[in-house]
Amino acid sequence: MVGERGRESGIGLWSDNPPGPWGKRGANVRWPLLGLLFYLPVLIPTVRNVAAGDLTVWRAVLAIALTIVYGAGYIVFPWLLFRPRPLAHRVSFCAVMLLLGWLMLLLLPGGTVYLLIYSAAVISFGLPPVWTLVLGGTSLAAAVVLVALQPGDHGSPGDLGAVIGVSSALFSIGRLIATVRSLRAANQEIATLAVTAERERLARDLHDILGHSLTTITVKAGLARRVLETGNDPERAVTEIREVEGLARSALSDVRATVSDYREVSLSAELVGAKAALRAADIEAELPQAVDNVRPELQQTFGYVLREAVTNVLRHARARQVKVRFGRTWLEIEDDGVGGVGAAPDASGNGLRGLAERLAAVGGTLHAQQRPGGGFLVRAEVKPALEVAS
Repeated sequence: MVGERGRESGIGLWSDNPPGPWGKRGANVRWPLLGLLFYLPVLIPTVRNVAAGDLTVWRAVLAIALTIVYGAGYIVFPWLLFRPRPLAHRVSFCAVMLLLGWLMLLLLPGGTVYLLIYSAAVISFGLPPVWTLVLGGTSLAAAVVLVALQPGDHGSPGDLGAVIGVSSALFSIGRLIATVRSLRAANQEIATLAVTAERERLARDLHDILGHSLTTITVKAGLARRVLETGNDPERAVTEIREVEGLARSALSDVRATVSDYREVSLSAELVGAKAALRAADIEAELPQAVDNVRPELQQTFGYVLREAVTNVLRHARARQVKVRFGRTWLEIEDDGVGGVGAAPDASGNGLRGLAERLAAVGGTLHAQQRPGGGFLVRAEVKPALEVAS
């Protein structure tokens, strides 16, 4: 797929952005001069024959017309074949070039099999291998028959051998050019995928970090406001405001670390943060005391799951109680609310989908569903294959 895309995209020796010190303009000037230089062995004898008056008028006109059209096709073929064009158009152009080469070979005086080298170059550089073998192979087979039937008229067996050798070399060069184009197209695609993956990582991490931090800050700020409005416990209000300040500083630090890809999530730290956030929201929390029974390589992923689940409980569930349970390769968050994790999914799609992507990266799955008795249940579980592989 990438190879065909590379061939169709025109990335290669005569691409829109060719390598080298001359750049695009240099390539546009350089190739016509080289192409004309390569075509001089055909152009000079034709001009000499016409100037000498050895040809009749119609043959002189035919010789000039064929020579000009054949040479023009040879010079412009990089721009016609190395741009995104349908395969049928490219095959048609190469077939016309092959026909012109044979007309010159058969109709012009002194026409030899060497004239077929130019059409062989166009075919080898411009078509996929199958079509190159079909058109080029048919032409060379016809040339063998022609030299065998009319020896010496259009070239000797040695000339035919030279044409076959040059055509084979051109075929190899054409495959090399196609490979280079494919590799460049693949590199561009890899770079695009890398940029896309980094954007998705950044969006997912910022969603997880800011969503939880801002939700906790909102809950604590609301609690401090209510305490201040009642005036019953000003010391607790001051404590909550200090914690809001600390959370804001921590969130800023997390954002900077996420942007530089240095942030590490700890399941134990997320457990402490979940306890504080749920307490501030007056939600009874039943949480494990330690995370030692969770596999070390899964603790970071489970930390993200716990953070996102608790954030959504605070936002949507209107729950009174939350239970968190751990296992070696699984994690469950259960609430008794009316909304739950799935009641109001994030509009950007970075909530549960982001968690599912994180779990998929370690061979796990995420299940989120309504409980039969009310509330919501989120379960993250790693597939048994990971357990066996460890």
